[in-house]
Amino acid sequence: MVNPVGMSSDHVQSAEHSAAALASQGSAEAPFLELLARGASADAYEQPVLLARAEGRPAERIVALEKAKLLALRVRSDMEGRRRREAELSALFETAHDLAGLRDLDAVLRAIVQRARSLLGTDVAYLSLNDPVRGDTYMRVTEGSVAARFQQLRLGMGEGLGGLVAQTARPYVTDDYFADDRFQHTRTIDAGVRDEGLVAILGVPLTLGHHVIGVLFAADRRARVFEREQIALLGSFAALAAAAIDTANLLTETRAALTELERANEIIQDRSGVIERASDVHDRLAELVLRGGGVHDVAAAVAEVLDGTVEFTDAAATPAEALETSRAEGHAVRHGDDWIAAVAAGGELLGALVLHGHPGLDPVDQRTLERAAMVTSLLLLARRSAAEAEQRVRGELLDDLLDARDRDPRLLRERAARLHADLDATHAVLAARLDSTAADADQEAAARRRLWSAASHLAATRRGLAAARDGGTVLLLPLEAGDTATDLARRTARQLGGAVHEPVTVGASAPVRDLAAHPDTVTAAYEEGRRCLDALRLLGRAGDGAAAEDFGFLGLLLAGDRDIAGFVERTIGQVVAYDERRGTDLVRTLDAYFACGMSPVRTKDDLHVHVNTVAQRLERVGRLLGDDWQSPGRALEIQLALRLHRLSAPVRR
Repeated sequence: MVNPVGMSSDHVQSAEHSAAALASQGSAEAPFLELLARGASADAYEQPVLLARAEGRPAERIVALEKAKLLALRVRSDMEGRRRREAELSALFETAHDLAGLRDLDAVLRAIVQRARSLLGTDVAYLSLNDPVRGDTYMRVTEGSVAARFQQLRLGMGEGLGGLVAQTARPYVTDDYFADDRFQHTRTIDAGVRDEGLVAILGVPLTLGHHVIGVLFAADRRARVFEREQIALLGSFAALAAAAIDTANLLTETRAALTELERANEIIQDRSGVIERASDVHDRLAELVLRGGGVHDVAAAVAEVLDGTVEFTDAAATPAEALETSRAEGHAVRHGDDWIAAVAAGGELLGALVLHGHPGLDPVDQRTLERAAMVTSLLLLARRSAAEAEQRVRGELLDDLLDARDRDPRLLRERAARLHADLDATHAVLAARLDSTAADADQEAAARRRLWSAASHLAATRRGLAAARDGGTVLLLPLEAGDTATDLARRTARQLGGAVHEPVTVGASAPVRDLAAHPDTVTAAYEEGRRCLDALRLLGRAGDGAAAEDFGFLGLLLAGDRDIAGFVERTIGQVVAYDERRGTDLVRTLDAYFACGMSPVRTKDDLHVHVNTVAQRLERVGRLLGDDWQSPGRALEIQLALRLHRLSAPVRR
């Protein structure tokens, strides 16, 4: 820590303690205080001790004087350090003041070099700057130099002490330049240094950021060791010099920019209408981004400003050649009477903004369309990122409800509340699956991702949850007033199917309540929804939605913990067993027989067998099930058992 006058608190305390100790020695040490008061040289502090010895003073007195002398010299050293630090800070403050009012760069650099030479007490100080065009460094300002050849030196990178500093961006110091083999000596540099008579040299880099722009030097014509504080001080002056050069460069660039602006002002005035339109669309786009507008809002804003029709189109619906050209060149391109600006992020094409009916487009308006495409890509990416993050969080919560049944109900409610979901409301659990006709595994996986994305979006808008599971998607959606599980399932099937442009089958559970306190009900409801989903597909109702209540007695079996296997065994077990033992098709024949309205003729066409074969099989069924198997009651039970048998068998997906 440094006090306002530049002396460290440790030094101040040391000086104060030393002075107090000196004063405590008694009035006999007054000569040392007088020496301190008049700023005597260090040699003068020996006189009181020598005088006491000459006068034959007691040994105790001599020892006391020696101690007082040492304390006085310590105080003197601390005071000199304080004065030196004050002088250094004063010089730095003055240089910083000059820099703040910079008008002439050369004058500021000369002041820096002069003050560095004065404070370090060197014979010469000088500053060199790098020349990026020639790849070397040249002398810019010197102070105390007498040799013309030295003042005109140019150093290659890595040549001499200065070239090494410029190359490595590190301070270097030598107490005898010509005897130091760390530097690459050249005839030209050594001749210039010899002309100047320099021996000890200190160089520190001038840096802007991570780039070295030059070197600041302090040098003596005799051997000398530069202390660490002196190296740090010269580094401080180098920082000010670098700042001065940077400021001057900025001023130069600013003046050049102002000149360019003045020349452009006439063009701007001539085309003020175009500029105003560009400014208007910029303000509108900024407002849209701030208030969370969508891509169609951007298209509408640009259309109004450009006085045309603008629409956002998918990449697949945009002329491929024009879209690819726009993406590659980064500009809007003309396509017939339209202009197409690719909406892209990295290497991904997200779509395009298409301006219709504008065969001629002003360059500024073209840039406006391109800027709108950039804003559109940012909006799409931001929404995708936010949606994916929310989808993951919603999916994790639903996974915990399905799998981690020992979760704390309070924590589950808090997590749901952050997603605007209410686990205390009445919900239905829905199992959704695509009836996809994908040609390969990659296409099927992509279709499943689309379904999960659409389900997650639906869950977010309905204050529910969604997660990918078992090759499909599971949703937990609240039931609105007057809604049934069937209504919700059918509506969800329509919405998801429309979103992914493929049929989506949805099975729903019966309504469930108090999910946070009883998460195991979510698991049971999901299994019920899956059974309904499988039943729909078995019944040929792919793309539809239903709940257990829609299946009558079959629904009771689906919804409850019934002995389905026992019912099937009691009703058609002998037929199933006969097929398993003999390898026959009696079960398949029964399915076809009932499906064909109990007509043997239509059944034989469906099975592609002779009608006598059908008759023989049905006769065998009669012997196994009894003569009354075709009576209305038995026939209903047999058909139900057949469906349950199919439902309980593994489904190929």
